[in-house]
Amino acid sequence: MARNILPRTVQRLIDEFARLPGIGPKSASRLTFYLLRGTDNLALDLATALQELKAHTRFCSICFNITEADPCVICGDEGRDPTLLCVVEEPLDVVAIERSRAFNGRYHVLHGAISPVEGIGPEDLMREKFSLHEMKRAGATAAFLRQNKKRAGELARAGYTLVELHHAGYPALELRKLNASIREMLRAGYTFEELVHAKYPREKIGRAIRAMSRSRLTKR
Repeated sequence: MARNILPRTVQRLIDEFARLPGIGPKSASRLTFYLLRGTDNLALDLATALQELKAHTRFCSICFNITEADPCVICGDEGRDPTLLCVVEEPLDVVAIERSRAFNGRYHVLHGAISPVEGIGPEDLMREKFSLHEMKRAGATAAFLRQNKKRAGELARAGYTLVELHHAGYPALELRKLNASIREMLRAGYTFEELVHAKYPREKIGRAIRAMSRSRLTKR
């Protein structure tokens, strides 16, 4: 067995870097020796930044985004539209959307994604104060889920409705795998063309539309 000739402090830093996602032993070693060769200020500035990161950041009590002040700058901005809510997996999703300048509503950050394979359920996410229905009752008239598109089935099993998944931009072709009926898809907001693209039979779609129309007229 090869003996480790590295000093204990050097090996410890390599081991700590290697615990970070996306960094293997080789990358951890390169980072460590880069800091060793750099100036004292380089290492000290990094250490200070890490200490301040943990000491001064917290979760916003409203949206659970990362912030230094509570509420965060977005929740505290009276110019944002409170009727629009965007639900995202991670704080970096908020950064990406804000850079586009295409959204002027507010957010809810889950800090993760529902993944039964990894044993992550809704109760493990930042959702203890959150449900789309509660947010809508509080004034949000539109809610958007910005989730990994491969998780439509998992979200449905977690309790999200077809309407909510439709607003999130999930295509009818994918949601058909959930065995949703034509009427359910129509009520969720999917169009005739979308259902045809999802390979629902044209004749059955037409019959469902006519039946729903007659039902509405009867109720009136």
